Amino acid sequence: MSKCRVCREPAIIDLPRHNAHFCAEHLQQLCRRQVERAISDFEMLRPGERVLVAVSGGKDSLALWDLLVELGYEADGLYIGLGIGEYSDVSGRYARAFADQRGLKLHEVDLRETHGYDVPTAAKATGRVPCSACGLSKRHLFDQVAQEGGYDAVATGHNLDDEAAVLLGNTLRWDIEYLARQYPVLPAGNGFPRKVKPLVRLTERETAAWCIVRGIDYQVEECPMAVGNRHLGYKATLNAMEARSPGTKASFYLSFLEQMAPVLAPYRKTEVEALTPCSRCGAPTTGDVCAFCRLVEVSSGHEPVPVELVARSRRR
Repeated sequence: MSKCRVCREPAIIDLPRHNAHFCAEHLQQLCRRQVERAISDFEMLRPGERVLVAVSGGKDSLALWDLLVELGYEADGLYIGLGIGEYSDVSGRYARAFADQRGLKLHEVDLRETHGYDVPTAAKATGRVPCSACGLSKRHLFDQVAQEGGYDAVATGHNLDDEAAVLLGNTLRWDIEYLARQYPVLPAGNGFPRKVKPLVRLTERETAAWCIVRGIDYQVEECPMAVGNRHLGYKATLNAMEARSPGTKASFYLSFLEQMAPVLAPYRKTEVEALTPCSRCGAPTTGDVCAFCRLVEVSSGHEPVPVELVARSRRR
């Protein structure tokens, strides 16, 4: 039987990128230290700050919420009901169960109830791919709830696998603007709250292991709207490379942050366009009406579209 590298007790997991096995106790210690290091290295959060955690019901967001509470942060959750059929129903139940079992505060916003549309309908009405309509909706609501609730930062569950996949896509296209902006912290400013990604030093497998040893139930199924998303293809490519050479993903992404991000800093936009309050919702925007309100205008008047219809068109 494999032994834990730290205490030599029976191990529960093998982490090839660390060239080590860990027991449940020392796996948790590893995860906590990786999150603490990410927060410290990139100055994500300060003691006493209030954090709003974007919660989907999946392993990463629930692990993030649990880790931040474990580390002593005042962290509340925000769950957005996206109206993606049974997938959303199930994910909402996991988010609520996690909060209820731990006595944590969970804000909820339902797109259909509050804004008259859901993600499948928005995708059909606007011609956007579902992930685009979903991302625009979530970003607006994260900002809105954080500002209204007086939170210092919004934390999302993007992990090492996610960030490495985004980096691969941006590198393949040599998208300098996006490469220059790819960083674990987006400072507050221009009416927007700070955005942070404390899980960037943890892989999906490690956050899943955290959930298992902590007894956290989570939504396992992938979003049906994500079928055909290039991001998943980039992940698969990196996973194949990782299987042949453990540590590849961490080296690719973390080395980029250490060595290339400073080089690309001059390419970041130095002049920020003048922002004014949206005439409808008050959110910062470059025009009279923000993109979210335009999305609401088009989508809320559209006949509801079944999830299956949009998902089927994505598979073609």
